[in-house]
Amino acid sequence: MGQTEKIIIGVTVGVAIGILIASCAFFGIRLYRKRSNARHQANERGHPPLPVHTNGIGRSIDSSVSISNSEIDHDQEHVAKKKTHRSWWGNNDKDPFISASGIPRYPYKDIKIATQNFTTVLGQGSFGPVYKANMPTGEVVAVKVLAEDSRQGEKEFQTEVFLLGRLHHRNLVNLVGYCIDKGQHMLIYQFMSNGSLASLLYGDGPHFLGWEQRLQIALDISHGIEYLHDGAVPPIVHRDLKSANILLDQSMRAKVADFGLSKEEVFDGRKSGLKGTYGYMDPEYMSTNRFTKKSDIYSFGIILFELITAINPQQGLLEYINLATIGDGKADWEEILDKKLVGKCNIEEVRSLANVAYKCINKMPRKRPSIADVTLAISRAKQRHLTKDDTISSVGSDVSQVLQRIEAQQIELSNMTSIRERSEE
Repeated sequence: MGQTEKIIIGVTVGVAIGILIASCAFFGIRLYRKRSNARHQANERGHPPLPVHTNGIGRSIDSSVSISNSEIDHDQEHVAKKKTHRSWWGNNDKDPFISASGIPRYPYKDIKIATQNFTTVLGQGSFGPVYKANMPTGEVVAVKVLAEDSRQGEKEFQTEVFLLGRLHHRNLVNLVGYCIDKGQHMLIYQFMSNGSLASLLYGDGPHFLGWEQRLQIALDISHGIEYLHDGAVPPIVHRDLKSANILLDQSMRAKVADFGLSKEEVFDGRKSGLKGTYGYMDPEYMSTNRFTKKSDIYSFGIILFELITAINPQQGLLEYINLATIGDGKADWEEILDKKLVGKCNIEEVRSLANVAYKCINKMPRKRPSIADVTLAISRAKQRHLTKDDTISSVGSDVSQVLQRIEAQQIELSNMTSIRERSEE
């Protein structure tokens, strides 16, 4: 064998050995990484991260020490649903609402024309701007447009459409349509020409709410809440009852609006993030993160005191209520009565409504009345008011008749006197 052949054989063997070593190293690294990943995943399953929940203000971390496997599965399922949900949100061609809610969908161009290119602004809410629209059918509606930086967002948009698709009551604002088109998301409601209760109580407008109107508004709101709590199946908790979410139609009849935070009442022991409006939020809910029907009752009690006092809950209403209840155990509600009502209402009716409202804001939820009891109490107060009006009217009519009889008798006596004087002459 020549020198050249030996060199070739040596090089070949060296290359083969190098390839073998490189292959072993490659498979060894892959095996190591695979086992390392397996150990890492096992550690993650053994120590799950604490869930982060979004509340009405920002984000808060749940401080629970451990989470059961069922809760982990539920959260993973929620994430999967959320991904699916986001997929349709960004796709204008797919619409899950049509079959689920039965509420009609309108194209963007129709809404643009109806709002005169979005120039008919009615106001601004947490959801976004609100416009007045004249639809091709001649119907006047209000259009709420989801702002890009809206705090409510897509979840509340879905909630409104799905819930109002199955909730129908004369004291709830009806959703008549929606729009998901051109990257825009809008809710279309029946138009409430007299605006919100808050604007009437605290605005500079000329409209004055008399006592009889306030009683009727209280009863209308109560009927709306009663339908949510006792008429809907399953029951619904509103979670954001406030005077700004009570709208009035052309006949000054009140309707509950804004169901973006509403939920079906469930008793699974799970907590929800804090959502709502300062001044109306149940203290028990704020401390436990559990919202129930009794939390709605608390918010309604605050609204009733707004009707009585015209004091904004965010400007010290509770302090005035506490001052009125300091003393010998008998509340002095006249001291906090709206000055515009002084001398224009029956103080016993004011006390009756205030006592109901005070029970609603009891610090202990179990001591608060049910909405059915509240409705009954307000109905009785309203009936007493109507009965007194009828009595006053009846008394006024009787007095008028008596005066007419007296006047007729005086005329008759005067005539008889004249006849006597003539006969004597």
